[in-house]
Amino acid sequence: MDDLVLVGRVARAHGNRGQVIVNLETDFPDERFRVGAVVMVGAAATARAIRDVRFHQGRPIIALEGIETMNDAEALAGAELKVPAPDARALPEHTYYHYDLIGCSVVDAAGRAIGDVTGIEGTMEMSRLVVAGDRGEVLIPLVAEICPEIDVRGRRIVVAPPPGLLELNERGGDA
Repeated sequence: MDDLVLVGRVARAHGNRGQVIVNLETDFPDERFRVGAVVMVGAAATARAIRDVRFHQGRPIIALEGIETMNDAEALAGAELKVPAPDARALPEHTYYHYDLIGCSVVDAAGRAIGDVTGIEGTMEMSRLVVAGDRGEVLIPLVAEICPEIDVRGRRIVVAPPPGLLELNERGGDA
């Protein structure tokens, strides 16, 4: 299913009753991880309802239908948890889901290619585009002043970074 949105990854088992700790990949943890919500688990995208949830240090600890033992839970370590894209709620204007931005080409105001978005880091309030380009990976703050034009349908983001920002935020380039 290509129409699924990543909302978390199973970090590890917790306790001996089949619970797992989840590393979040969503800005809406209370909505995504609530009793009765259904998540698609792992590469097989097996639908499982959440039967219990509590949060500890900002991460959900969940119990899933059909996962009853510590061994069952340990087998889920690293599994992605997804929800159908249509279940994703509408976002405020100028706010985007990660999957909408990943794969977009990034160019400067003159149209020169910088690279392609390969990921997003940070929270909704402090997101950074991870852009892979010819000089390696660069982080670009996802703020209106630096990213004045985001065309999700056209898969293009125009950036107007202040002088030196791209060079300052390079990671893993050929320095």
